[in-house]
Amino acid sequence: MIKANCHERIGTLLIGNGFRKNAITAGMWRGIPHALRWLTDEAHARVIIIRGGGANTDFSSGADINEFETVRKDAATARIYEGYNSDAFAAIRRCRIPVIAAIRGVCFGGGFGIAAACDLRIADETALFGVPAARLGIAYPAEAVQDIVSALGPQMAKMALFTGAPISAAKMVAAGFLLEAVRADLLDTEVAALADAIAGNAPISIHASKAAVRAAVEQDSDLLGEAEVLATTTFDSADYAEGIAAFAEHRKPKFTGQ
Repeated sequence: MIKANCHERIGTLLIGNGFRKNAITAGMWRGIPHALRWLTDEAHARVIIIRGGGANTDFSSGADINEFETVRKDAATARIYEGYNSDAFAAIRRCRIPVIAAIRGVCFGGGFGIAAACDLRIADETALFGVPAARLGIAYPAEAVQDIVSALGPQMAKMALFTGAPISAAKMVAAGFLLEAVRADLLDTEVAALADAIAGNAPISIHASKAAVRAAVEQDSDLLGEAEVLATTTFDSADYAEGIAAFAEHRKPKFTGQ
């Protein structure tokens, strides 16, 4: 089950399937874009945290293999299923607000893809990462591979995809995939502090910055043009005026996103 909630401008998306290490069913894949739209458009979150739900400590063991005999039984059904995957990854990647992955336990397969599509990633130092597609005789969706290469680098991405071997949090920090790996008891605190810092800043500025970074990563001239327009609009915003006033008055700004 995918659950979403929002408190004080910080949205949370929970991946919940506790008996299966938060394995993601076809229905859950379909639910991710809907949850993200609700958080951004209706709950008006300024930042979103994705984490494993329930009492289970794992981020996600990936796609629920128990369904594969029906939802991924041949090339035709696999194309439909991978469409659900791609839509979920794209919704995270294209979300106009920052998305943080808070990772405990296993982060495998589709769960790894979700984390790779996020903007920022912090993990418990005991977390394990892997893409076991080669051990199952299947190929990972090409769009998701692009996210992995972007987040992990070409050589480490190849190692992960070719071997399917688990990778430690320490190695993922060294590769640049993780911002940091912290003690298990500090993960929630560190993620909350990061989310608070983002939520307190000007939403329009962050939207423009996220668009510019994405344009740079994807080398997309159309995206670059959109990012330039967004950057220009910040100078006519109420938040820009508030930021300048707060600086002059030596106080914390109160940004409204206008």
